[in-house]
Amino acid sequence: MNQPSQSSSHPLDGDWTIEVGSVASLESLPPTDTKRWVIRRKAEVVAAVRAGIISLEEACKRYTLSVEEFLSWQRLVESHGLPGLRVTRLQDYRGGARPRAV
Repeated sequence: MNQPSQSSSHPLDGDWTIEVGSVASLESLPPTDTKRWVIRRKAEVVAAVRAGIISLEEACKRYTLSVEEFLSWQRLVESHGLPGLRVTRLQDYRGGARPRAV
């Protein structure tokens, strides 16, 4: 007998969500006063929104994020896994580096 699939339309979903682990409650999310957004914290917030622990609007308000910023985290982690959330690599994943001012 076939069981319903736990996979979604996101090809790398299992990879990064396994690394981050389950987000069981709001208390397991990063602190509301987080200033330093390391890869894991970003991924935890994305995972919590996807799991329905917190809504997109609540997450943005809680962490003072713009919807565009959150959606960029979501898009990057789904496309590139956890390495996509590295700030130093952001331009590489956005379609190429911009010319540097000299």
